[in-house]
Amino acid sequence: MPSYNNNQSDHLFLLIQTLSKSEKRNFKLYTNRIKKNKHAKFIKLFEIMNKMSSYSEKKILENTPIKKEQLSNMKAHLYKQILISLKKLQHTVENHDIQIREYLDFSKILYNKGLYIQSLKLLGKAKIIARYYESNTILLELVEFEKMIESQHITRSKSLYSRSEELSSESKELIEKIKCNDALSSLSLELYGLYLKVGYVRNEKDKIFIETYFRTNLPKFDMDKLSFYEKLFLYQAQVWYHYIRQDFIMCYRSSYKWVELFQNHTKSKKIAPVIYLKGYHYLLDTLFYLNHYSKFIHVLKKFEQEVQNGEILINGNTKVLIFMYTYTNRINKHYMEGSFSEGVKKVIPSLFIEFNKIFNRLDSHYIMILYYKIACLYFGSGDNKNTIRYLSKIIENKKKNLRQDLQCFARLLHLIACYESGLDENMDQKIKSTYKFFIQMDDWYIVQKKIIHFFQNLGNVYPHQIKNQFKKLRDKLVKYYDHPYEKRTFLYLDIISWINSKIENKSVESIIKEKFLKTIKNKKLFNSIKISL
Repeated sequence: MPSYNNNQSDHLFLLIQTLSKSEKRNFKLYTNRIKKNKHAKFIKLFEIMNKMSSYSEKKILENTPIKKEQLSNMKAHLYKQILISLKKLQHTVENHDIQIREYLDFSKILYNKGLYIQSLKLLGKAKIIARYYESNTILLELVEFEKMIESQHITRSKSLYSRSEELSSESKELIEKIKCNDALSSLSLELYGLYLKVGYVRNEKDKIFIETYFRTNLPKFDMDKLSFYEKLFLYQAQVWYHYIRQDFIMCYRSSYKWVELFQNHTKSKKIAPVIYLKGYHYLLDTLFYLNHYSKFIHVLKKFEQEVQNGEILINGNTKVLIFMYTYTNRINKHYMEGSFSEGVKKVIPSLFIEFNKIFNRLDSHYIMILYYKIACLYFGSGDNKNTIRYLSKIIENKKKNLRQDLQCFARLLHLIACYESGLDENMDQKIKSTYKFFIQMDDWYIVQKKIIHFFQNLGNVYPHQIKNQFKKLRDKLVKYYDHPYEKRTFLYLDIISWINSKIENKSVESIIKEKFLKTIKNKKLFNSIKISL
């Protein structure tokens, strides 16, 4: 898997990389409409950059007539021309906001020519589309422009007073809707930001803070009167709220409503595909944490079918999310089954192929989550070398916006993998480094402490006593499995199964697989008893 290279971050190069064959063809047709453009420097720049596998300023200067001092301006010009050609290629039927803006632009042109009636007719068409798609912000802009025209010119047979009352009422109603929409979307975004920063609640102080924050920032509303987007932002805010609090049952309910909302408004799947995909992801994520295997498999199949059937719009954004959500949940499926070795064989090869196609569009956060998932899959399969390899990528990442909980648990698993692989010559140093990091991140809790202390004391234990030490560690940790704050460790790492593997002299994979098969058997037995009753 390639590393995230800075050379790939040139904005123009990245834009050209995302262009489809039809978009490149359209760009050439657009620029060649003017004959003199055929030999223009910016065309030469496009042609050479289009052939590059990675950005190289040296290669550009060697293969084009562009001088070094011209390159910056030439790149800016090419960037603008590509965007203009893309805008002209956009289908206004699929992009309602572009169509509305186009009508508004035309309306302003007609107004400036003194053609007020024609201007208002186009505004009327734009308003119909805006209302249909619940685009209230741009709808308010249309109403405000209409108010301005009506206030300055007598344009209709209806009295100006009556019309002004209608527009004023419409404007006030829209402002109230936008206020509610803004409050809900802001709450959702702020909760998401908190989750990215700290992950789950870590103590009573965190819990009180998040509950108070949610209550005080949630606006008053009538559920029956909420629009599609107001409901969507409400469900999003609820998902983040319950997710941070680790209340996965409530999180499941809100994420289910989120997905169901789109399925009841099928047009919105095409309008806001990114948000629809995110809803699916959190629905699958909560089912994974709830360990509800049958429901998880059902939702995952449905998600993959929708992608395959073209029910979800494919563009640059959705390609990245479909990749991330498909592969993280396929890996999660193998976690639940305990089929780690099968996961390595079936998932990893195709994951690498797809990753290579889009890695320059994945942000650091997504890449690190993927590395952690891959590391856990390798750990479960018994491949400690690859476990350490991918965890090291997270540990060595110096980006400040990387989730600190992910960094902490990567270090904890790294410690376990080093022990398992026999790479314990610098174990004391590794333990100290992990210990120091947990304190530095203010993520020092009972479960982590007990695991670190276990490794610290392991050097003083005779080989025949090790199994007994693992039993003692298991007894200490099991009591925290359902603890409201300590259980977060078990969400990231099935530490109990690893301990059981050491006690029973079995692989982690066989322990988790046995647990999975036992759960499935018990559920079948329970269902058969229910049916007979």
